[in-house]
Amino acid sequence: MRNPLDYPLLIFVSAFFLLWLAAWVGGRISQRRRDLTEDLRTDFGVVLAATLTLLGLIIGFSFSMATGRYDLRKTYEEAEANAIGTEYVRVDLLPTADGAQVRALLKEYTDLRIRFYKTRDTEDLGQIDTQTAQVQAQLWSAASKPASAQPSPVIALAVGGMNDVLNSQGYTQAAWWNRIPVGAWALMFAIAIFCNGLLGYGARQMEPKLFMVLPVVVAVAFFLIADIDSPRGGVIRVHPQNLISLRAGLGQ
Repeated sequence: MRNPLDYPLLIFVSAFFLLWLAAWVGGRISQRRRDLTEDLRTDFGVVLAATLTLLGLIIGFSFSMATGRYDLRKTYEEAEANAIGTEYVRVDLLPTADGAQVRALLKEYTDLRIRFYKTRDTEDLGQIDTQTAQVQAQLWSAASKPASAQPSPVIALAVGGMNDVLNSQGYTQAAWWNRIPVGAWALMFAIAIFCNGLLGYGARQMEPKLFMVLPVVVAVAFFLIADIDSPRGGVIRVHPQNLISLRAGLGQ
């Protein structure tokens, strides 16, 4: 089951509806009570401005978290391509038969890593993860076997490169799991709902169209944060251009 936060459009619709509803409810309460005198409106304006400022800071902080994680995913994609490319060259240090096997496995492994970045299907991702684990085991076995048979610093260099290949996949997976915490999303939604409720409460008259302005703006901000933070569900995703370029250089 995919994370609901992997659907930015759902975040946008939910945020807009909840925020507009909060503004409308606040306006209805204000129309019934009418307890905001002109003297109180000045103090109320200060409270509303401070609350909106806090909301803006939290949105900016969350956007920074999302872009930081996105940049990290891009960095690890580049690191994976570099590790695989380096190991492909170091395979020359292994015996001929073992080297040919490792090259074929590295090509297959690169194809799997490209599929990992491109797929959006959960079932396909499970198959990719299973195949990746199998190929990783075969790669390590093919690289470590000659090291056990004929230990030497030269072969150890090739084995070390294979270790970098396997580690880079783990770092990438950890970066893709590293998302904005659900608690941060809950805090943003809570403050945004409270702000829109205050906005509606401070309105002098009920104007549904005017109440849509802030909900739309905040919902768009939430959509952008969710889109950047979602590795697979968003429009803005990490394209494996380094791995694709590497695979083209490895040949058939």
